Amino acid sequence: MTKTSFFAIGLMSGTSLDGLDVCYTKFEKNEKWNFEILNAETIQYPKIWEEKLKNSIHLSAEEIAEIHSNYGFYLGEKVNEFITKYHIKNLDLIASHGHTVFHQPQKKFTLQIGDGRAIKWVTKISVIYDFRVQDVLMGGNGAPLVPIGDELLFHQYDACLNLGGFSNISLKINNQRIAFDICPVNIVLNSLAQKRGQKYDEDGKIARLGKIDPELLDQLNNLKFYRQNFPKSLGIEWVLENISSKFTKQSTEDLLATFTEHCAIQIAYTLNHFQLKNVLVTGGGTYHSYLIEKIKSKTSTEIIIPEKTIIDYKEALIFALMGVLRMNNEINVLASATGCSENHSSGIIA
Repeated sequence: MTKTSFFAIGLMSGTSLDGLDVCYTKFEKNEKWNFEILNAETIQYPKIWEEKLKNSIHLSAEEIAEIHSNYGFYLGEKVNEFITKYHIKNLDLIASHGHTVFHQPQKKFTLQIGDGRAIKWVTKISVIYDFRVQDVLMGGNGAPLVPIGDELLFHQYDACLNLGGFSNISLKINNQRIAFDICPVNIVLNSLAQKRGQKYDEDGKIARLGKIDPELLDQLNNLKFYRQNFPKSLGIEWVLENISSKFTKQSTEDLLATFTEHCAIQIAYTLNHFQLKNVLVTGGGTYHSYLIEKIKSKTSTEIIIPEKTIIDYKEALIFALMGVLRMNNEINVLASATGCSENHSSGIIA
């Protein structure tokens, strides 16, 4: 008899370095996929790992090879602690996104560190990892990957919007699911808040104190990326070149106010452009009440904010599903979302 239920752990480390999301889920496939999140937790990075991951873009090839291996062992240890803490007995696989260091699909490369073989060695559980590279080699953006989960698990909504390090959206047009990155969000907002000694701008309290800089706002809104057709994706290199370089004499409060306004404009424009009735919003940016207020003021699309578990762990949940699909050799990447040549089943199995 064909197996219809699967237990999987999904691991997600976002570009905003909020921590390692670990999500243990039961999936069942009958006529459609159903899921139940059984346990989930965000493991804060110790300062040493936060610094290592933040600075990984500046490492030499030899140092990258070293951190790729060491981070894999670290992930394996964290998974073992999670399994022990929640007394997990049933587990078919671990699906690990890894941590993105480089993402330049136009040059045919993307790099997520955290060797899945090291995770497998530590946990003794099958691991699926390195989900993005195959798509980039096939001419895709290697992102966004979560649309497969939106299609199979959250199809009741007009669209799904993730507010993480970057904001991305997935929706259906002419029976095809498309997806693309909209703009940077937490990767910029968090780094600005850290200049004020805060890990992030809680509820947008600092942004509320600032004044919008019209000239800077205009420069941001006129960046070439926003006029490009989808599919398209963003990486930290683009932020350093196009965003950070424009922050000069303004105060941190004004920069936060201006960039929050910029995010709201770009996100609301996208919702309005596709005339969406409703959108499911998840990711850390969902808690930025000032940003949510700003978006709501610029669109008539209904903003649906789900339960906390879905807000925090939707990406880790979907990577767990992608691991299950890969293990069954089923499609887990949609060409209509990434722009690659065809739908495919991606991820290396350890």
